[in-house]
Amino acid sequence: MPTIVQLQRANHGGHFRAFGLRGVARLIDPFLGVDHAWMGGPTFPPHAHAGFSAVSYVFLDSETGLANRDSLGTNNLIQPGGLHWATAGSGMVHEEVPAEPGKTVHSLQIFVNLAPPLRQVAPSVLSLEPLDVPVLPQDGVKIRIPLGHFAGQRSPLRPPTEVALLDISMEASSELRVPVAPGQCVFLMPIHGATHIDGTPYALDALRVPVYPAQAEEHWIHLRAEQGASKIVLFSGAPLQA
Repeated sequence: MPTIVQLQRANHGGHFRAFGLRGVARLIDPFLGVDHAWMGGPTFPPHAHAGFSAVSYVFLDSETGLANRDSLGTNNLIQPGGLHWATAGSGMVHEEVPAEPGKTVHSLQIFVNLAPPLRQVAPSVLSLEPLDVPVLPQDGVKIRIPLGHFAGQRSPLRPPTEVALLDISMEASSELRVPVAPGQCVFLMPIHGATHIDGTPYALDALRVPVYPAQAEEHWIHLRAEQGASKIVLFSGAPLQA
């Protein structure tokens, strides 16, 4: 049975709101936290990170992309459907703002731990364009795979911490069985609509996230959209225990 974790509502000024998964790093290892966020204007000034990776994934329904720049000289656009992975390592400064004034970015801000030997590596970045994200259609379900692999499809990115991120869109009454390999921690974050996960409904406003701890044997998670179309994001990775 999963452990149920509560999301936290967060607002910063008038331009940023989020549902945050914070303070449970031991449960979601190798992830440190996730913010499901909407940003309508510049919110955070340039800020420093060190010792982990900061990952931005912009949803396809976002009104605009994220303009990203950092102390390495990166100056790029994270378009809707794209992903940017910044390995902070020994330290870097970055800033992200909506690319177009007056439009809102719908995204995930994901923080991923690094194994201890990598926490002082030179900072670096990886970017994935929307068209390069593998997409797998399956009987009323569309699965985008910006990180990791699923059903024979694999993201081209090779980040320093191996994790998976599956952006799963489900039509009404569709279902999906997701295999979980031994040793993988999994959690699922509702984005739109209601999705039944192993028979229990989860929706964004309920602020609940099921976390499945790593198990010694393969197991399966069953998803079903019983009350109309839904979207959910599945995160998985092997705990670093560090």
